[in-house]
Amino acid sequence: MAKDGGDRRFPTGPLPVGSMIARLARPVFRKRSPAGAQLMADWPDVVGPALSAVTQPLRLSAGSLTIGCSGPVAMELQHLAPELIGRINAHLGKTAVERLRFVQQAPAGAAPARPRPKPVALPPELEARIAAMPEGELRDALAKLALGVYRKR
Repeated sequence: MAKDGGDRRFPTGPLPVGSMIARLARPVFRKRSPAGAQLMADWPDVVGPALSAVTQPLRLSAGSLTIGCSGPVAMELQHLAPELIGRINAHLGKTAVERLRFVQQAPAGAAPARPRPKPVALPPELEARIAAMPEGELRDALAKLALGVYRKR
């Protein structure tokens, strides 16, 4: 503290976090604009679940949004382009997209369903011990744990 009661900063002291944000964020925003990052994060909400399953926003630069999709989907999206551009700009709150560009890529689609676990038979003595426990969450959790342990054997 200074004699006049004011707060004095020393050159070797800690810096406020706010003074470092611009320097840290500049390289990131050079690669991706804030509008492009927001659009990529909110893509399913902007275009809906059906289109988000077969498309992926790749890049937003100079008013042009590059969308990755398969060939047949690109044809459909060309017809929907004015509506999509309107939806995107309404979501962003400004006119950030003026045109769409489509590039062919394998459809992302939904993740493949995980295979169902194989049914497992627990040893009879373990089943008897679990059955002897009082009903409740603990019993259910232990039974589930036992199934998981014996499934991996």
